[in-house]
Amino acid sequence: MLYTLQKCKQNLIILVFILIGSLSAAFAQMPNDAIYMAKNIACVAVSYTNSSWDKYWENSLLRENLNIGTHTTQNVMPMLAVGITKNLNIIAAVPYIWTQTSAGNLRWQKGFQDASGWIKYRFINKSGLSLNAIVGASIPVGDYIPDFLPMSIGLQCKTATARLLASYRHKSGVYLTASGSYIFRSKINIDRDSYQSDGKLYNTNRVSVPNAYDAAARLGYLKSGLQAEGYVEYGACDGGDFIRRNDMPFPTNNMKTTSVGFYAKYQPKNFGLNARAVYVVDGTNMGKSTAYSAGILYQFRFAKAEKK
Repeated sequence: MLYTLQKCKQNLIILVFILIGSLSAAFAQMPNDAIYMAKNIACVAVSYTNSSWDKYWENSLLRENLNIGTHTTQNVMPMLAVGITKNLNIIAAVPYIWTQTSAGNLRWQKGFQDASGWIKYRFINKSGLSLNAIVGASIPVGDYIPDFLPMSIGLQCKTATARLLASYRHKSGVYLTASGSYIFRSKINIDRDSYQSDGKLYNTNRVSVPNAYDAAARLGYLKSGLQAEGYVEYGACDGGDFIRRNDMPFPTNNMKTTSVGFYAKYQPKNFGLNARAVYVVDGTNMGKSTAYSAGILYQFRFAKAEKK
């Protein structure tokens, strides 16, 4: 059994996959793209995501578990992006998540997961090429159980993320982006006096969740309110152990995932619609999941333009 982390995502998501859990759905802009809101422009968006799997990698062994059948994670995520300047944006989001299985008697979990915030800064923008520095952080807002995987909706750890993103956009609208991140994770508390990890017994309720990293490449088209892209993402923990044979996963597990996806958005004016499909092609201690998401967005001016 295994709980697939949601931007993230995810995140990647986490991941953001590994990244921030539930930032897997995209809007007018995200912490993993080179799109910016103009100064004094904001965008509010809401998305729905459904991710499911009936097979998972126990270490590197792809297997099924008839005691849980198909595992499904769903989330609804409101998000706000604000243009401070044309080169500086801030983003905030908090997802509501619920998990369920088609078989067995594991108790389903639901609730708000982690609130996340991002600052995105474009420090080079010349001849179609841009370089972007992105930093983010998340903090749990729900009182969910982190060590009841795969039913848990998150890991209850605080995170800090540093990302570098490079993008080139041709005048035709075709663009290519590449990014890499490192995610720092705090220790967590669990409701037990001891636990086993990496073949050792730890007589404490404090658990060290491994840090993580990710990389992604995207090829797409953006012009006249229409955006479409295909991408590949890789995310992994920086260390960790493996799911023991026939055992439940644990927050110390070394989760790795390689996924491919497609994203499309149509936003002719203020209102827009988007959709995404993501498929995990390879992994370690992860579910072999397929995810679909759809969202709506509204862009508006929150302050008057300055008079020149």
